[in-house]
Amino acid sequence: MAPARKAALIAGVCYLVTHVTSVAALVLYAPVLSGARYVTGAGSDTRVLVGGWLEVVLILAIVGTAVSLFPVVRRHGEGLAIGYVGLRALEAAVIAVGIVSLLAVVTLRQQDAGAAGGGAAALVAVGQGLMAVHNWTFLLGPNFVCAIDTLVLAYLMWRSRLIPRFIAGLGLLGGPLLFVSATAVLFGAYQQVSWPGAVAPLPVFAWELTLAIFLIAKGPRTTQAEAVAGRRADMLVT
Repeated sequence: MAPARKAALIAGVCYLVTHVTSVAALVLYAPVLSGARYVTGAGSDTRVLVGGWLEVVLILAIVGTAVSLFPVVRRHGEGLAIGYVGLRALEAAVIAVGIVSLLAVVTLRQQDAGAAGGGAAALVAVGQGLMAVHNWTFLLGPNFVCAIDTLVLAYLMWRSRLIPRFIAGLGLLGGPLLFVSATAVLFGAYQQVSWPGAVAPLPVFAWELTLAIFLIAKGPRTTQAEAVAGRRADMLVT
């Protein structure tokens, strides 16, 4: 298998892993995300810990997408390719902070679940603070930073024609849309958990999913002949 084809296959698998682990972790986090009073209740620690483990896998997969694609796209724009790796690493780092905040809530519950009165009130207050940290990291990492790195990679793919342009177009549309939506949430226009907040990430989701499938099934166009053929195919579609 050619190096570029192997790298594309790894990147595609990593993209699919990010989707599976992020959704599964969010479902498993439900008890702790339901409210800061989780720290004084019976708790569902195991499922939250499994969710944290899945997000560790998510972090590795995020970095894996950037590292594996870097040698493929660097010759089409080394500066942007390096920027993409850096942005994906930043996204992973922000997510890691969010994981730590939720696991800290679990630790509080395990150590002081029997606290009462003022002690319980203090635990709830600390839990609320940790949940606030998680919520902000969820906005900054998977929204703001993801929007920018999506735009960078989609532009590289559009310019180089390594993939069909309709796929790259999803990223060029989705990145700015997600950034605008995250900005609206930041300034209180609507909540992140709302219909607008749920709709805005859909183009990015479609971009990553179709990109993953294309990379796994076919791989990037790596030769001039393939690029010309792809250009002709794009013209016929449009």
